[in-house]
Amino acid sequence: MSDDDTEETAVTSEKLVELAKRRGYFFQSSGAYGGVGGFYTFGPQGAALKGNVEDAWRDRFAVAEGNMEIDAPTIMPEPVFEASGHLDGFDDMLVECPECGESHRADHVVEDNTEYEDAESLPIPDVEEVIAEYELVCPSCGAGLAGQAVETFNLMFETNIGPGDSDPGYLRPETAQGIFVEFPRLKEYARNQLPFGVTQIGRAYRNEISPRRSIIRTREFTQAELEYFIDPETDEPDLESVADVEVTLYPASEQNEADGEEIETTIGAAVEEGIVSSPWVAYFLGVAKPWYEAVGVDMDRFRFRQHLSGERAHYASDCWDAESEVDGNWIEMAGFAYRGDYDLSKHDEYSDDRFTIFKQYDEPKTVERATVDPDMSYLGPEFGGDAQAVVGTLEDLAARDRSAFEGDSVEIDLEGETHEIPVEKTGFAVEEQTEAGEHITPHVVEPSFGVDRLVYTVLHHAYREDEVDGEERTYLELEPEVAPTFVGVFPLQSDDALETEANEIVDDLRAAGLSVTYDDSGNIGRRYRRQDEVGTPFCVTVDFETVEDEETTVTVRERDTTEQKRLPVDDLAETLAAIRAGELAFDEL
Repeated sequence: MSDDDTEETAVTSEKLVELAKRRGYFFQSSGAYGGVGGFYTFGPQGAALKGNVEDAWRDRFAVAEGNMEIDAPTIMPEPVFEASGHLDGFDDMLVECPECGESHRADHVVEDNTEYEDAESLPIPDVEEVIAEYELVCPSCGAGLAGQAVETFNLMFETNIGPGDSDPGYLRPETAQGIFVEFPRLKEYARNQLPFGVTQIGRAYRNEISPRRSIIRTREFTQAELEYFIDPETDEPDLESVADVEVTLYPASEQNEADGEEIETTIGAAVEEGIVSSPWVAYFLGVAKPWYEAVGVDMDRFRFRQHLSGERAHYASDCWDAESEVDGNWIEMAGFAYRGDYDLSKHDEYSDDRFTIFKQYDEPKTVERATVDPDMSYLGPEFGGDAQAVVGTLEDLAARDRSAFEGDSVEIDLEGETHEIPVEKTGFAVEEQTEAGEHITPHVVEPSFGVDRLVYTVLHHAYREDEVDGEERTYLELEPEVAPTFVGVFPLQSDDALETEANEIVDDLRAAGLSVTYDDSGNIGRRYRRQDEVGTPFCVTVDFETVEDEETTVTVRERDTTEQKRLPVDDLAETLAAIRAGELAFDEL
């Protein structure tokens, strides 16, 4: 055990990526074929860490909130993305080098080489001007980019569904659309009662122009998303439960000021003061903050930043990002967006199904409804094949503006042409109707988490270096809940009795639901160092006292302090399980 103080070490991305590759956290895919940019494989440690993070997210945002979970396909037909707006509006800014031909994210070139922090929010002409003004160059070969056109590039991967004259399809750029298109059925599972939430954890795909910084920006990644459907007129979140959560906020108003600063406040105060305009967004910020802390994000390097108007997605009226500081930069880990009724309205318009919910009134209401019953013997000869379109236009106009029918004729617009129709031929009337309810289009609140970036952040924030017994040590101070392996079990040396006892302990701990590794290679100090470096919280050593003493005990070593305690084997599984569940602390033993 060391008396030396442990220091949090500023880890570089190169050092972390090297550790990740060496210890099986993540590495570039298809290395045998030279690798391919933007695709990474999670190794045994990384897959386990990622899985534990996903399980922790599911427990908090699906189970604890009472939301349902689905698993939708990753390939969807083209009409889905026509309706969602992704075919026309899911673009990044591309600039191509005139010398080497490499393509780059124009906004990233600007952000990396100027004082502009959010170039993504700038119009394309402004980005071109900044490139010229600062004489920015190609990151690959150094050739000048001034005068090069900045163009939009759609990020979706296109594919074909079926053979021959197949239908076009796309790999989903977000898991959200898999939830939205199934809303007509999902609302039935929710018994047509608002509010309700649907979660999904799965892969998404974006053909990034210039993927970079290992798993921070990739072309295939995992999202954990919640789409929460509400009645905007009546549904309110339980703000009281998160009102006292302390948060660091960086609102757009501060970002737009030359000396703007982050604001330290609480969720309750942020809503009262109008810093966060949507109570629902504020609620999920309040839920997310302590969850991030629980999985290992350093709260001194964490904030919520509001999107500037120019960077908000086409569907969002407001959005806040959860950001973490790594490598000296702030990266987005999640977005909390108020999507309004955009998605459901679009799918209702483009599809053959209904994306509304019937809202029952407490008591039936008698209301006046404007209706039309056009004279088709007039419309048919007058408009021919467009007669039905005229009927639809008249119906919409009657519902929207009944005063249009007050004169002798009503004016309508049909494919850009204006037509006048005698009111007497429209069958216009205002009638009293008794209604039991109405169809409403729910609004959507969306917390969308990037799992890969969170894994990177957790590793980055957990990296430590110290000195133990005169030797330098590297270790990952991972939270027990997410650590890939919870306990390592070692026989002190090669001995049949020690190895037999160690293997029996491994079986007992695994039966208790703990993730366990067995290691008998090298001296005990080297084995400790290996487990420290992959973040294993505890190590159990079986020695000769274990097999010779009347009471069977083992040495349990804690990773962060290297403190060791002697514990009975009979209680070992129960004790370690309680520590992992947060019900017991090691220093209380």
